[in-house]
Amino acid sequence: MDQPTIILGVIGSDCHAVGNKILEKVFTLHGFNVVNLGVMVPQDEFIDAALETNAKAILVSSLYGQGELDCEGLRGRCIERGLENIVLHVGGNLVIGKQAFTETEARFKEMGFDRVYGPDTNLEKAAEELRQDIAARA
Repeated sequence: MDQPTIILGVIGSDCHAVGNKILEKVFTLHGFNVVNLGVMVPQDEFIDAALETNAKAILVSSLYGQGELDCEGLRGRCIERGLENIVLHVGGNLVIGKQAFTETEARFKEMGFDRVYGPDTNLEKAAEELRQDIAARA
């Protein structure tokens, strides 16, 4: 089985570490080579790691509600640095307050994310969708 490299981390000033470790374990068990950057990761660190490891995807986690601010412009930065085909997934508690997930999903897809996940995501399904998205970009 192909073991694509993926970059995982919690973006911005978010220091929520438990979910990050769970994601690392699940994606590793599903055959991905996970490079976990940990918490409080700036956009450029995700991109640097993807370039250094020839990663196929960047998975951004945010739990403190500021995901929209922290993720703005990430797709553009990836393109500027030569990562036009990188798969971008984002998940967690991405916005503050009660908002319909369909609205949140639409905003993040508009920002260039391929998939957007809420806090109650089935991680088995997310791993399967990640593999599909990587294959589609190959």
